[in-house]
Amino acid sequence: MQRILIVDDEPAIVAAIRERLEREGLAVQSVGSGEAALAAVAERLPDLLLLDVGLPGIDGFEVLRRLRERGQEAPVILLTARGDEIDRVVGLELGADDYVVKPFSVRELAARARALLRRSAEVAALRARLAETSPTPPAAARRLEIDQPRRRAAFQGAALDLRPREFELLAFLARSPGQVFSRDALLRHVWGQEDYLDARTVDVHIRRLRAKIAEVNPEADIIQTEWGVGYRLSE
Repeated sequence: MQRILIVDDEPAIVAAIRERLEREGLAVQSVGSGEAALAAVAERLPDLLLLDVGLPGIDGFEVLRRLRERGQEAPVILLTARGDEIDRVVGLELGADDYVVKPFSVRELAARARALLRRSAEVAALRARLAETSPTPPAAARRLEIDQPRRRAAFQGAALDLRPREFELLAFLARSPGQVFSRDALLRHVWGQEDYLDARTVDVHIRRLRAKIAEVNPEADIIQTEWGVGYRLSE
């Protein structure tokens, strides 16, 4: 049974979400603070987090930041009463998979949760098959090295400190150097989805990858933008 962790300090909202998800056959756990959320995840990683931004103490953004820094890649849907674009961008930059503004439809939230759970499972299965059958992706101009089985990457001999999704994105681009991929294609192949997910999350991850490569060589330009189309890894 797939497990969902609800992190929200409003009992009425938690009760409504719990009732809907349990009716759909999902196991639900709930906590009311950021500290409790981190403790619950440390004890057992859920399959999905529904994470309120406006938590007492450690807020939802900080909880998400700490989870991603630890390499915990469970899908996260942020719940917030704030609808400003800057908040949505911050959530995406921190690694959120979706963003729902209160008040929201519990039915729609459950549908989004189901979609993320299904696609997360599909991506996990695909990654397992690739790890078993795929050769190491070609290096870009002999400067980029990717070790798929060990999930390690290096540029010009220097190890790159990549988050899980950053590694998957770089490895996917490296399998077809020179080929341009649209944002939707990258969402579909790397994240396993394109619905319910802001395409800007691709831009955020590309920006992070470029910054980490620039730490090794500021003049490097191996991830290139094809304006109006998408991104490619240089040949």
